[in-house]
Parts: sequence; structure tokens; C-alpha cells
Amino acid sequence: MKQLLADYHAKATITIGDIIDFHYQFERIHPFQDGNGRVGRIIMFKECLKNNVLPFIIDHEYKLFYYRGLKEYKSEKGFLIDTCLSSQDRYERMVSYFDPEI
Repeated sequence: MKQLLADYHAKATITIGDIIDFHYQFERIHPFQDGNGRVGRIIMFKECLKNNVLPFIIDHEYKLFYYRGLKEYKSEKGFLIDTCLSSQDRYERMVSYFDPEI
């Protein structure tokens, strides 16, 4: 975990790809007995806000795609990345309903 954090914080600029990759590695380490997924998704949301990246929420509609993305990430990153980007698009539509300037 220390190495994961050191590598992540050493980056000059954090992108959505970096956040997703960090999330995958965090979930693989599985540092807690329970709640790793919830904690990991909250960290992703916070890191998006911190790094001026549009955040997203993995809702029920994308849940199975999210799990598949985590499972396949090592060999095919696209599943998880596409799921997160689709969730990001959905979040943007939701927020723009309340604030069209976003």
C-alpha cells in the first residue's frame, strides 16, 4: 500500500486514467476486512474533485460492468475505463440538469 501511495503521489499531474488505475490496485490490495469497494469508490470521487476531473458515481445500472471491469482490468483495461467514463457522462448529465453551465 505504501508503494502504491508513493507512486500515485509522485505523479506531476493526475488524470482520470491514473485515478482508475489507483482504484484497481487499491481493490486488489483489499486493505480492509469489509467496505473496500465503498471506500475505494469514495476515494475515486475525492481524487476526481481534488484533481479537477469530473467525478462519477458507479450506480446500480453500471454495477455489473464495474465488477467485470475490475475482474478483467489486468488483461483488458477498457472495460473498467469505459464503465467509469460512461458513469462520468451520466453524472455530468445529472448535474447539468441543476446547473446548465457545467
